[in-house]
Amino acid sequence: MCGIVGYIGNNRAEDVLVDGLKKLEYRGYDSAGVAIFDEGEIKVRKYKGRMANLEEHLSKEDIKGSLGIGHTRWATHGEPSDRNSHPHTNVSGSIALIHNGILENYMQLKEWLIEMKGDIFKSETDTEVIAHLIDHYYEGDLLDAVFTAVDKMEGAYALGVICKDEPDKIVAVRKDSPLIVGLGEDANYIASDIPALLKYTKNMYLIENGETVLLEKDKVTIYNELRQEVKRDVFEVTWDAQAAEKEGYEHFMIKEINEQPKGVHDTLHRRLNKEEKIELDGIKLTKEDLDRINKVYIVACGTAYHAGLVGKYAIEKFAKIPVDVAVASEFRYSDPFIDENTLFIAVSQSGETLDTLAALREAKRKGARIMSVVNVVGSSVARESDDVFYTWAGPEIAVASTKAYTTQLVSMYLIALNMADTKGSISQERYTEIVNELKTMPLKIENIVKNDEDLQKLADEQFNKENAFYIGRGLDVCVASEGSLKLKEISYIHSEAIAAGELKHGTIALIEEGRLVIALATQDRLYDKMLSNIQEVRARGAYVIGVAKEGNKEIEKTADKVIYIPDTMDELTPILSVVPLQLLSYYIAVARGCDVDKPKNLAKSVTVE
Repeated sequence: MCGIVGYIGNNRAEDVLVDGLKKLEYRGYDSAGVAIFDEGEIKVRKYKGRMANLEEHLSKEDIKGSLGIGHTRWATHGEPSDRNSHPHTNVSGSIALIHNGILENYMQLKEWLIEMKGDIFKSETDTEVIAHLIDHYYEGDLLDAVFTAVDKMEGAYALGVICKDEPDKIVAVRKDSPLIVGLGEDANYIASDIPALLKYTKNMYLIENGETVLLEKDKVTIYNELRQEVKRDVFEVTWDAQAAEKEGYEHFMIKEINEQPKGVHDTLHRRLNKEEKIELDGIKLTKEDLDRINKVYIVACGTAYHAGLVGKYAIEKFAKIPVDVAVASEFRYSDPFIDENTLFIAVSQSGETLDTLAALREAKRKGARIMSVVNVVGSSVARESDDVFYTWAGPEIAVASTKAYTTQLVSMYLIALNMADTKGSISQERYTEIVNELKTMPLKIENIVKNDEDLQKLADEQFNKENAFYIGRGLDVCVASEGSLKLKEISYIHSEAIAAGELKHGTIALIEEGRLVIALATQDRLYDKMLSNIQEVRARGAYVIGVAKEGNKEIEKTADKVIYIPDTMDELTPILSVVPLQLLSYYIAVARGCDVDKPKNLAKSVTVE
């Protein structure tokens, strides 16, 4: 969940660390700090609050050291405060450490260290325990001390460690939390994500699970868990730093909403051959493979889970294979029915979501074939999958996902259609019709985004509401869930999504005068039933914003306001209907004065359970 950066080279470490941490602000954090070796000691500066607070304090000093580590913290152990912020040190301050993840056995280790050495701890964190543990095993070789300490640790972590007595190295470790190494000229770097380093290098090592790295300014050495040296190919990043900048937009979120036509176009057209047939990036699912598959699990978290719900509909409708969609954090504990005849599809923007990774590993252990839909090339989910389908959303910086979601939807449709075509469960006419309609989606999304004046006005009228309901039927229920999530995570309005037919089984008790209800009615075969549901909530005083296809004007008689999306086939409406919901949430959050790109308590890449 946290952002980590480390630097060793000839330049001022402070400048590199601050710049890198600012590039990682999108991950979500509540405090920030750095530890820099300067004038024979490790100087630690860390403060609760935003990066600006850390920068202000650093501007009053002149720390010139060229070795350092930096951190933005998202609180897990101990409240947000200066003393709980990272980096943490041992008692003497000779060892400093940053940590992304959770040390599960920290209490046992803490009690042992107190009993063995009488150590005094300054913070409530699990991370400080690691610094003390490394110090306990330190006998003049930092790399050896880290290896020994890690053997005693349980949990998930990416670590960056420096030592006053060895000011020419950084030791980093990765276990179930993302870690990359940047390769520079007479300089090397560590970080939790690529944007932190793009200003300095496009050449990276993607560190694998269980590996330890020794960084010197002119050398990087990677070791496996047996302390054997590992050779690694250099990964070259193909996008530039500008792709992770706002480019004149007020927020990353609105920029990324506007980038959806391109993301959808690229995700689709990179998979269409000259005959307009779908090819899945070298993924070979033969008819024999598909005939053998008796169950598909789609497993994901948050927004990716909502994309999975649409994926279930598409695979079942087109490919005629039963699908279960599971929340990754619960998947392992449900004793799922998985064997070699199971196809497991993991969906994740970052490819580092720990719950999704853990579910993937459980499915792999039981013999399932693993396919992943991810946005980040070379991420953990991608590397541990048998088959990978990359979305082409480009870097997504805002915590609230938008363009990653729409490209995930397109990915799920392409996978479903490819399965159906291979199995012969769809006619060529129908297959071609759907592919051709998918090709119209970028322009239709662009038309929605360009004509958002009514959505801005609606937001200005409704921003002061504290409760909202999203209702729909069929595929609209999936989109309602995503729309509801967007509203609550960036505007902090309490919001729920519910199948419209379920209203009368309890939830309608909460409908009262002025209650905001967003009603999706984009499914032609369910349109009349949705109009009845809108009348039910209107009769109880609700203020209803309807979402419908162009031409379906009957809804204007029952809803207070109507948002129209371009006409399309029912099966593909989620790609379009979510866009006005994203925009509405964005403009409401702006009207409420919320920090749109960095909502409170949230993080972009969730690397803790």
